[in-house]
Amino acid sequence: MKKHRAFLKWAGGKYLLLDDIQRHLPQGDCLVEPFVGAGSVFLNTDYKKYYLADINSDLINLYTIIKHNSSQFISDARVFFTPEMNDADVYYTHRRLFNESADPYYRALLFLYLNRHGYNGLCRYNLRGQFNVPFGRYVRPYFPQAELEWFAERAQQATFACESYVQTLSRVRKGSVVYCDPPYAPLSSTANFTAYHTNSFTAKEQALLAELAHKLAQKKDVPVLISNHDTESTRKWYQEATLHIVTTRRSISRSANGRTRIDELLALYT
Repeated sequence: MKKHRAFLKWAGGKYLLLDDIQRHLPQGDCLVEPFVGAGSVFLNTDYKKYYLADINSDLINLYTIIKHNSSQFISDARVFFTPEMNDADVYYTHRRLFNESADPYYRALLFLYLNRHGYNGLCRYNLRGQFNVPFGRYVRPYFPQAELEWFAERAQQATFACESYVQTLSRVRKGSVVYCDPPYAPLSSTANFTAYHTNSFTAKEQALLAELAHKLAQKKDVPVLISNHDTESTRKWYQEATLHIVTTRRSISRSANGRTRIDELLALYT
């Protein structure tokens, strides 16, 4: 079966872990994702329905527009993928325009442009809620037309929601399956990668997510699969789950030499 890539570049995207995730995801009528991110799992599974949520309003706005108006959006977005637009000054001008704009459609176009031209697929905001990822300096940023078209086709089966994971999990009903890809726990005290949107996903949040997953499985008979780093902390949080260890490649520095193989956990609550 062909794997489909997401149209967004996304730090922590699940493309490389798809085979493992698919192997451990139970069957059901609806897949619920409280941290949809770039949507690799959604794009490569076959449920009747999807409920896809994230706290990033720009992400959900973009997905909703593509669901309802994909051909126009793809046509308008192509304009931003020219050699003239791949310039640091032009990028920073458009980043400023994005932060100043309240127009949903224009923000969606610029969100895609900034994502494909910004540094390393990062999606980062400052405490004022302003997008602040620097210019990426790519030779020729790729315009993901085929990926956008596949997303638009799949999106017809999906409901998108901008809300917290607590809200999403409170809505889940029997017959659904939940996949959670939270901001990962740091591998060490010096590698704190938990900043997500303008919030910080703390150890307390990680523990709460695990508790809610356990309750869903026990009280509503809803299976929940969570991915995270394999650490002493995650093993403690997920002690009520069945743990599967998977190994993946991860870039942890700017140089290619910084790519290393690390263990991750897939914690399944049933």
